[in-house]
Amino acid sequence: MKVVIIMGSKSDMDWSTKISDTLDELGIESVMRIASAHKVPLKAMDIIKEYKDKEVVYITVAGRSNALSGFVDAQTEKPVIACPPYSSKFAGGDIFSSLRMPSGVCPMVIMGTEQAGLAAAKIFGLSHEKVRERIKKYQKGNREQIDKDDKEVR
Repeated sequence: MKVVIIMGSKSDMDWSTKISDTLDELGIESVMRIASAHKVPLKAMDIIKEYKDKEVVYITVAGRSNALSGFVDAQTEKPVIACPPYSSKFAGGDIFSSLRMPSGVCPMVIMGTEQAGLAAAKIFGLSHEKVRERIKKYQKGNREQIDKDDKEVR
């Protein structure tokens, strides 16, 4: 069980590290790789082939014109979560390249790094009781923090 975070370039490292941090907190192993679907599609394909027989969820991190998420999704039957870094350039319009996919291609788009890691964990949680227990503990911690914060502001 592993999350393969594929970045379009090294400039996506900070965003990807935040995803990895959430996965670490939930006890999910992750690995980071770099392969641009525009510039080196065969490398992206090699990465997908490397994990063909493994239990993985892919999280793709690519901004601007996000071909990476659709490319990865079209080449695997494994879940793909697109988590593009937010950009205010073009009034945030870059997101449309993650949302509009051709027929038969369906990466899930999640805008937040924490949420992308949590979504991957929940996918694994469908068949792994220990992961479900860690998710319950994580969610309980969030609820307890809200209660604590509420008491502090009274």
